[in-house]
Amino acid sequence: MVLDKDTAQKTAELLLQINAIKLKPENPFTWASGWNSPIYCDNRIVLSYPMIRNYIREQIARQVETLYGKPDLIVGVATGAIGIGILVAEQLGLPFAYVRPEPKSHGRQNQIEGQAEAGQTVVVIEDLISTGKSSLNAIKALENSGLQVKGMLAIFSYGFTVAEDSFKDRDLQVHTLSDYEHLIALASETGYIKEDQLDTLRQWRSDPENWNQ
Repeated sequence: MVLDKDTAQKTAELLLQINAIKLKPENPFTWASGWNSPIYCDNRIVLSYPMIRNYIREQIARQVETLYGKPDLIVGVATGAIGIGILVAEQLGLPFAYVRPEPKSHGRQNQIEGQAEAGQTVVVIEDLISTGKSSLNAIKALENSGLQVKGMLAIFSYGFTVAEDSFKDRDLQVHTLSDYEHLIALASETGYIKEDQLDTLRQWRSDPENWNQ
């Protein structure tokens, strides 16, 4: 869920500006899942642009405080959200930890890295939400360690129904600075894409798993 339309539009504009998001309806990308997609998003690129990463940091931190006050701990989901998670924690003056996709196979076999204690309240930071599987995997690891997850904030979401349904099933609050609908609306309004490309992007969004097979 997007909290603020102006922030959503500004975030989409910045992500397109630095090619953190690329739209190529005529020459689709292939995701690791095997899906063909006219869009590719790599929000880690934000970290290379100080003014933009500061904007993202400030907006996420503001929304954390608006929604949850100050939790005990900010947690980033590895690896994409470690950088932005640290920036948000620094902005709020809070401790930071991150959660791996799975426990290490050696040493202490940690899945959660950093100081995190059972009973602490946590807000989770993601860079991108697609199907929601990695996000929910992180939530499960945190809850299994006795942490109280208040919610999750991300830079961008594709808004897939499967993710939204999964979050609802877990009664998990998830908010994003921007999302797919705001992105393609902005891209169309500014002439970044043409009308026929907009139709293609909407078709993909309706059935991403089977699009262009």
